[in-house]
Amino acid sequence: MNVLVTGANGQLGNEMRRIAASGATPHRYIFTDVAELDITDPAAIGAMLGAEQVDAIVNCAAYTNVDKAEEDAATADLINNKAVANLAAAAKARNALLVHVSTDYVFGGDGNLPRREDDAVNPLGVYGATKLAGEQAIAAAGCRSVILRTAWLYSVHGKNFVKTMLNLMATRPELKVVFDQVGTPTYAGDLADAIAVILCDPQVNGKLGTYHFSDEGVCSWFDFSTAIAELSGSACVVKPCHSDEFPSKVTRPAFSVLDKTKIKQAFGLCIPHWRTSLVLCLNALKNA
Repeated sequence: MNVLVTGANGQLGNEMRRIAASGATPHRYIFTDVAELDITDPAAIGAMLGAEQVDAIVNCAAYTNVDKAEEDAATADLINNKAVANLAAAAKARNALLVHVSTDYVFGGDGNLPRREDDAVNPLGVYGATKLAGEQAIAAAGCRSVILRTAWLYSVHGKNFVKTMLNLMATRPELKVVFDQVGTPTYAGDLADAIAVILCDPQVNGKLGTYHFSDEGVCSWFDFSTAIAELSGSACVVKPCHSDEFPSKVTRPAFSVLDKTKIKQAFGLCIPHWRTSLVLCLNALKNA
């Protein structure tokens, strides 16, 4: 199977590169980022899919700057919605499978029960609204698709919370981190592994739809930061604080734990606990 990966220079895209390099799957991967393929250009997508005889698309491209999206809604919508509609239309035309990554931000963040795939959506800002619009564009196109909502993504690549905390902890004796936003960190390598399983599933056509994926467990950003300090050996003291101590242009979900029952049952996944994967990431960063 020929698999086109968009956004290949990002966190998840780089983990998909790792899987391809390992030879663990039989697929041929075509890795693209904005320099190789403009996903806002339907003609360019169609030409690429035809030239490479693409059977599946893994869309890792996204506008993820939550705060900046409030000021640049047009660009966020272009990448998170209109470009996704282009990919979905092209996938429909070729009968290709589209694996698309979405977000916990489609929910409002109220309540205290893990979010199921059929729970009511209620995005609180532009980022969440444009990601939801992208999901709806896929449904409207009617292509074969698997949508994966994830949360709190981090890795050894690019900019993310873990790397930011490590840098701050190296220069400050004390940090304040919010304790009133609860969710689950997700190691990008674990999400990439799940995508590889989905792509290799011979019964995937009977399992199309929307799924939730994050690592196992629940924590606040304060808990996550405390674990980063502990496991990295940092002497920095992490203290809890309320979200209103760090004013933001957008309200972030207070509770966005994702229920992963559906994806575990459908694809037989064994998902690691977030602390286990955090250790792997910290070790990889240390060795790098």
